[in-house]
Amino acid sequence: MPTLENLFLQLENIKVIDDSIPYSKYTPIDLSISNTDLSKIDMTDSKEFEDYIENHLQKNDAKVAFGGYNEERNLYKSSLLFNDEEKEERNIHIGMDLWIKTGTSILAALDGIVYGFDFNAGKGNYGPTLILQHSIENQIFYTLYGHLSLESIENLEIGNVVKKGQKIATLGDASVNGGYAPHLHFQIIKEIKDYLGDYPGVCSKNDLEYYLDNCPNPNLLLKIH
Repeated sequence: MPTLENLFLQLENIKVIDDSIPYSKYTPIDLSISNTDLSKIDMTDSKEFEDYIENHLQKNDAKVAFGGYNEERNLYKSSLLFNDEEKEERNIHIGMDLWIKTGTSILAALDGIVYGFDFNAGKGNYGPTLILQHSIENQIFYTLYGHLSLESIENLEIGNVVKKGQKIATLGDASVNGGYAPHLHFQIIKEIKDYLGDYPGVCSKNDLEYYLDNCPNPNLLLKIH
């Protein structure tokens, strides 16, 4: 049986945000600990962070900034969600972020059903979150969409059928999305265990090997170059 990753490679590229924006208007962004420019801004200030993203987009004549898979970040240091004194710090991002304006349409990556959803409130958290379940050649997996608007999860029901490319949500702002500049956190999950409307999107170094295997690079589906 082919691996899920190999099956993804056989698919045409997939968009999970506004289909009218061509990939030529996407630009990579580095939010890792190695980006010294980030030390010049207060990343806990969502407005200042949003201005930084907007300046990056303008400088690159782009509408979407993308990246972040397997990226070690300082972004989470101010949130107790990632810095429990009794556990190892979680600071490695295991999804892909797509930074774009509040209200942007979010699309289903593939045909599937609504598996779970929740408002994961609190600083640094996902805010409104949606998880879809999919199957390719009898292999079941999940896609997670985080930092949505509250309206996105108001009328959902478990088991609702969705089609690839269907609008399933819109992006939320800092007041609901965990205090971040607006963006979509998109993540692939093989084994979801007991989670329903949530799943870790950031891990510790000790757990990295497990999460990189369980959460393949989203760009295998998106194919952004």
